[in-house]
Amino acid sequence: MNGDRRSGARPTLEAVAARAGVGRGTVSRVINGSPKVSDKAREAVRQAIDELGYVPNRAARTLVTRRTDTIALVVSESEQRIFDEPFFAGIIRGIGSSLSETGLQLILTMAQSRDEHERLELYLTGQHVDGVLLISLHGGDPLPGRLEEMGVPTVLGGRPVGFTPFSYVDMDNRAGARQAVKYLLAKGRRRIATIAGPQDMGVGVDRLAGYRDALLATGMPELVVYGDFSENAGADAMERLLDLHPGLDAVFTASDPMAIGAMRVLRERGKVIPRDVAVIGFDDSSIAAHTAPPLTSVHQPTEAMGRQMAQLLVSRINGERLEQPVVILDTHLVERGSA
Repeated sequence: MNGDRRSGARPTLEAVAARAGVGRGTVSRVINGSPKVSDKAREAVRQAIDELGYVPNRAARTLVTRRTDTIALVVSESEQRIFDEPFFAGIIRGIGSSLSETGLQLILTMAQSRDEHERLELYLTGQHVDGVLLISLHGGDPLPGRLEEMGVPTVLGGRPVGFTPFSYVDMDNRAGARQAVKYLLAKGRRRIATIAGPQDMGVGVDRLAGYRDALLATGMPELVVYGDFSENAGADAMERLLDLHPGLDAVFTASDPMAIGAMRVLRERGKVIPRDVAVIGFDDSSIAAHTAPPLTSVHQPTEAMGRQMAQLLVSRINGERLEQPVVILDTHLVERGSA
């Protein structure tokens, strides 16, 4: 046993980095099985681990094979949104089904404010989890980039705005929105509005782009208001649309909850759906078949999204090379009575 082992002082990650001649982040990436480490650096870190006898946690597993057997799902939304809206339930079911035979445990974390994000970042980079799944990212959230820098395997649900992550799973949101609006055009609708999602999210940007794609060649005006995907936001947006454009004859909403809120306002204003105003949502959630009339909606395979995210993350945790780190899932229109 060398002098470092006999000293009795527990070796630090910084000591491993100094012995290996690499940065602290490189050691962390080796610990977490990140593929973004050269073979030479990985071998130097492993040798330093052996020489120093460093162990990462109280379980005293060897550093290179250390696992917590836990992954975190981070959702940047309120508890009410997560538990009220069917999109999140579908994602979580898909993740759970994919992890059921892996032995990995899933923890759900929610963070909205800057302070919450900072506390969460410290936790996630502190060797408490083997990897992280993130959904519902807003704007230029620095968390995924910082996790990657610290060697924590990370997979995103949805394409974020402002940067391109290493690995993510998304829906073909633009094509789905384009199909919905073309369907309305084929039905003879000529004043088609949209209640778009937040423009600091890739999903909001892409669904608005699909609406614009479909209208581009028609010369028809764009009638756009914005919401946050919630039912109340859909109701408020529909009120604004009817005040601004009382002659509209169709509305494409960027989520089913917003469509449901919009339909409520249309009924209150004496509009008959779809005779006066056709409505199309986006989600094809379980409630879509039970609205009055049943909601025509773009189907997005949320459970498949969750499964794909989990499978990609497990592969990254195991240090496997991802042949397809970005997965885009197909969408399609489900016709019901509202359009």
